[in-house]
Amino acid sequence: MATWNSRGLRGSTLEEMINRTIDKYKEKGLALIQKVPTPITPIKIEPSTRHITLAYFDQKSTVDYIGVVQGVPVCFDAKECAVDTFALQNIHPHQYDFMKRFEEQNGIAFLIIYYSHKDLLYYLPFSDLKTFWERKEEGGRKSFRFEELDSKWIIDNKSGVLVSFLDNLKIDLESRVDN
Repeated sequence: MATWNSRGLRGSTLEEMINRTIDKYKEKGLALIQKVPTPITPIKIEPSTRHITLAYFDQKSTVDYIGVVQGVPVCFDAKECAVDTFALQNIHPHQYDFMKRFEEQNGIAFLIIYYSHKDLLYYLPFSDLKTFWERKEEGGRKSFRFEELDSKWIIDNKSGVLVSFLDNLKIDLESRVDN
């Protein structure tokens, strides 16, 4: 069983940036996206503050975010990476399966990866994730390198929000119409 400890909040910076972004998108009427809460069972609670300091995850979670953008259902997960190689073990099989099924229902699934050592945000469309995942399943690399990624998916933050992924989503949608 996985445990959560308040001192090990990996990814919390990226999630906070995304949370602020989706709040802005909601205010502007561009999207309605919600952070999916991870169900936990508290084990240790600080009596004076009633803060949970140790807990177990109740069940496997799906993805970090789910919602709709201008009538298009979307789901995505936020990941941080401190090196040029992204290990696919950072994506659990049940998460991949959920994203695959979401796509089969005509939704759009993707990852937002923050390459912290480059201070760079990247939109990984599900089609690219699927290519890397299938390569792994066929006995190939269990990771992908930054050099393998297409620079057109780098998230450009020119729009005044912290994680401006709507332009990338538009490119993703347009590439599906062309196929």
